[in-house]
Amino acid sequence: MAKTATVFAAVSTIRKLVFKQKTLYNAFVPKAYVYQGNSLVVPEETPDSSIQEEINLDLIDSAFNDDIADRFTVSSLDKQGDIHCVTVAETVLPRGWKAIPMRQALNTMTGGVLAESIGSIGRIFRSYHVSHWRSDSLFCGRCGAANRDAETEELARQCTACGRLEFPRISPAVIFIVTNDKGQALLARNKNFLTGVYSVIAGFNEAGESLEATVAREVKEEVNIEVCDIRYIRSQPWPFPNSLMLGFAARYKSGELRPDGNEIVDAGWYSKDSLPTLPGSASVSRYLINLWLDGKL
Repeated sequence: MAKTATVFAAVSTIRKLVFKQKTLYNAFVPKAYVYQGNSLVVPEETPDSSIQEEINLDLIDSAFNDDIADRFTVSSLDKQGDIHCVTVAETVLPRGWKAIPMRQALNTMTGGVLAESIGSIGRIFRSYHVSHWRSDSLFCGRCGAANRDAETEELARQCTACGRLEFPRISPAVIFIVTNDKGQALLARNKNFLTGVYSVIAGFNEAGESLEATVAREVKEEVNIEVCDIRYIRSQPWPFPNSLMLGFAARYKSGELRPDGNEIVDAGWYSKDSLPTLPGSASVSRYLINLWLDGKL
């Protein structure tokens, strides 16, 4: 009996040491996010609750080998360690891996709330944005020569011929909810939305234009109405591929609602008890709609 107890104790000790060794290995081995086009790539068995976690680089290298198109490291904005990333070619994935469209992945990761630029979501927002910028900045916009990573502390690419520096492109866009005196909200259907989805109006800021002027111009162009009481609510990075969404609220002033038929194919005033299909919960568009639904505008 004494020998049996000794054996069990030894086995238990070995298991603990092995577990500790694996834990230490996993803590220090380099990890990365994997992107393919507009998708996040993860091992096939990854549960929804873990798709935001970085993946061991040795696993990535062994799986993708020659299909790696780019690899880079970018500093995190919250000083929580560098972010390693791998971009793979848009070919058939190796067995045992899956690609999740990034918008779908964000809705899954956030669990029904706004995707904010902190923690794992912030790391993904930043690295995904940079991955697209890197693939779009292979050549100099001035002379056409090849770019390389700049040897500076800044996140930049530099032309190998003329020395021009290029920084990540950020495109500011307004997104706004309009309400009227009946307590209704303006919701519209963009031709590029998923079938049946309605959302708020959005549009890019033009050179020389204030954000408030962008709100007034976009709503007039897209649905033929004028607004007043324009006020800022909040922002959200939206790397599809490089937007910064600036959320506003406004009040209906005048005009007859009429979709432009180009971008907006339908629009209407909706009450809280009669809503169409709404956008995903991770976006600032849904955040603005929820503020209205909760009576917080």
